[in-house]
Amino acid sequence: MTISKEENEETQILMPKPSIGSNNGSAMGKHIFGLPSVLVAGLCYCAASGSMVLLNKHALASFGFGAPTALLCFQCALAAILVKLCELVGFVKLQPLKPDLVAVWFPVNLIFVGMIGTSFYALKEVGVGMVTVWKNLSNVVTACGDVFIYKRTYTWQVWGCLGLMLVSAVAGASTDSRFTWLGYSWQIANCFFTSAYALYLRSVMDKVSEHTTNKQKMDEFSMVYYNNLLSIPPILVAMWFFGEFEGLFDEPALRNPSFLLVSAMGGIIGFAISFSSLWYLSQTTATIYSLVGALNKIPVAVVGMMAFAEPTNPKNLTSIIIGLGAGVLFTRVKSK
Repeated sequence: MTISKEENEETQILMPKPSIGSNNGSAMGKHIFGLPSVLVAGLCYCAASGSMVLLNKHALASFGFGAPTALLCFQCALAAILVKLCELVGFVKLQPLKPDLVAVWFPVNLIFVGMIGTSFYALKEVGVGMVTVWKNLSNVVTACGDVFIYKRTYTWQVWGCLGLMLVSAVAGASTDSRFTWLGYSWQIANCFFTSAYALYLRSVMDKVSEHTTNKQKMDEFSMVYYNNLLSIPPILVAMWFFGEFEGLFDEPALRNPSFLLVSAMGGIIGFAISFSSLWYLSQTTATIYSLVGALNKIPVAVVGMMAFAEPTNPKNLTSIIIGLGAGVLFTRVKSK
């Protein structure tokens, strides 16, 4: 399990420019299967990030699986194994597991576990359309943290977009025919964990660079490896806390090949986001990368609502449209 697209966009500015490809004219002129490489990279990035949300929703909501934390543990272990295999074949180079680096990174990892864990539980209870809109609220919390912690200032246009996000999220929840306090409580918690991850990561990246082998900020593949590998012990504790060990192997879904396939594909595609996002970011600018990410939420929400037959009404649908539009506009005005 890697960072989702929405969470990843908040942290890309913290990492060194990827060395996959380049951002110059020669890179822009390359073609793959007759198509511009930047277009292929963008399509791969959008397909991977969107598919992960839909596949995980399918795994959580369509098979009656009662141990979502166990599913999360499996996907984290799978992602860590896949990244390590990429290092063994020489495709990437990872920061070695050193006690001092683990000690500095572990607080970040605990927030990461809270972020992906609450995301899983929210996705299980809330429709894809509303999850997509409510994820935008992490931008509101992050902006407030920027102001109070890092003394950053924003224009009135940015605050206006954030206000639209807030209004659309509240209006959407109030008109959601499937509203549950449990589901939206998980989603609110996810917004705070997502913002805490982005804000705390900014303060810890310089400390991390003091302990890496090359004395630079940790690259994304090492972040994926550390996050997923170190997540397994806290997730096992969470499984014990929620009582998921008892009766886990008696779950009917574990004997369903379709569930096993969907779960594995969700983990593999989540891992693939690390590669596709770096590839696309190396082909374009950070602004366009973030803008495409915001635009990609629209088809994900539409496909999710249709695929899972999520009930809606004109008021709810209007709030979703406003929320998604505000997210796109926010990305645009913030880049200025």
